[in-house]
Order: sequence, then structure tokens, then C-alpha cells
Amino acid sequence: MSTPEPAEAVIEVRGLCNRFGPQSVHENLDLDLYQGEILAVVGGSGSGKSVLLRSIIGLRQPSDGAVRVFGQNLPSLGEHERSLLERRFGVLFQKGALFSSLTVTENVALPLIEHAGLSRADAEHLAAVKLALAGLPLSAADKYPASLSGGMIKRAALARALALDPDILFLDEPTAGLDPIGAAAFDQLILTLRDALGLSVLLITHDLDTLYTITDRVAVLAQKKVLVADAIDKVADTDDAWIHEYFHGPRGRAAYQAATLLNEV
Repeated sequence: MSTPEPAEAVIEVRGLCNRFGPQSVHENLDLDLYQGEILAVVGGSGSGKSVLLRSIIGLRQPSDGAVRVFGQNLPSLGEHERSLLERRFGVLFQKGALFSSLTVTENVALPLIEHAGLSRADAEHLAAVKLALAGLPLSAADKYPASLSGGMIKRAALARALALDPDILFLDEPTAGLDPIGAAAFDQLILTLRDALGLSVLLITHDLDTLYTITDRVAVLAQKKVLVADAIDKVADTDDAWIHEYFHGPRGRAAYQAATLLNEV
């Protein structure tokens, strides 16, 4: 029986350092995201999760190290080449980051007009398709962000992240602020989209239910680096005080038991 080929790394972070004056957030951090996987990044407050995300998507220039995306070193690319590569990213920011003066449809259509060069009519037609993919009802299309619930804002922001048919989806705390039913529905939506569209997904989350329900691997940021990145059961068994408290505390045990019951159904 032949051994299956290992998945290709679509993102390779090597020796990443992020410093703010005398303060060091990351030192010699390594991390891979593989084709088609859902990788979650967790860590305590101040461990630099969002800084890592911004470094990977190009919103922050690292102090040192390399970030290779599809084999290309993002920080070293020229403006045009970098723009083409970044079009393969879809980003859902923590609070949605929707433009308050635009309707939901206009928010999703904007990158199609600005980056794909579509007419407004064509962009809004395609935006309707993306909104349907994200599970938003037609009645939400002409609303402004201020009129949306937290869950609808997340889905609208997801539709915008999907607008340019990305290969990699970045999610920053995608279920934060959602009720348990809404969070579970959003988790299943991400799983469905990954399977249907062949996405690679990197998400930052504190949601233990998300970790146990949809992730292929979990990376723990601690001691200014990735302490461990593996399947969740192996991560939970790592000999580290923060990991033990996080995964084996009351909430961690409840999430594990819920996931176990779900798998048995």
C-alpha cells in the first residue's frame, strides 16, 4: 500500500520576528498552512495572534524572517505581483470591517469593481451569489451594516471575503460575539465552504467548540513562537501549563464531550 503524498504548504512562515521597539512579540516563529486544511491559531492574551495574521496577509512588515505564499516571498514582491497574489486571499476581520455607508450588496461588490474591473451591475449580480453562499437572505442585501445582527454582519463580511474566489481564507475570531446556535451554524458553513470550494483556511479563535468541530490542526502561540501545531488531541496532551488549563479546564472538557457525542451520532 502506497503512502499518500503530503499536502502542499500554501503558506510557509520561517524565522518570523515581530518587534515593537524593545518589545518582542515573535522570535524565530515557524508555521505552515497546508492545501485544503483548516488550521486554528490559539494563544493567551498578548501572544501575538493578530500580529501574526497581519504579517502573513501583508498588513505588517515583519522585523525579520520570511513569509512565503504559494512559494513566493510576499514582502519582497513588487507592487503589481503582490497585488495579484493578495487577490488570492479572502479576509474576514474580527468585527466585520464593513463600510457603514454602503449596503451589504455594495460592500461585497466593491472588490469586484475595484480589483476585477467588473461593471457595477455585473459586480452586484455576482455579489448576490456570494451572499447566498454565505447564507444571507435576500432581504439583507439592501440593508446597511448598522441594521444587521452580529451573525448577519459576520456572514456579510464572509461574502465579501469570498468575492474574488480566494484560495486562502483568513478568519479573525469568526464566532466571537455570536450565540451558541449562531456560532455552530457559522462553523458548519466554514466547513461546507472549505469542502465545496477547496479552500485553505487559517483562523484565529478562542472558541473551543470551533476547535473541536472543524479544525484539522491547532497551532498554539506561546513563548514568542509556535509551541506546537498538530491535531487537537495531540495538542491537548502537550506538557504545558497554559495548554493544560485551556484544553482541560471546565470549558475545554465540555467542548471535548460535545464533540465526542456529535461524532457518535
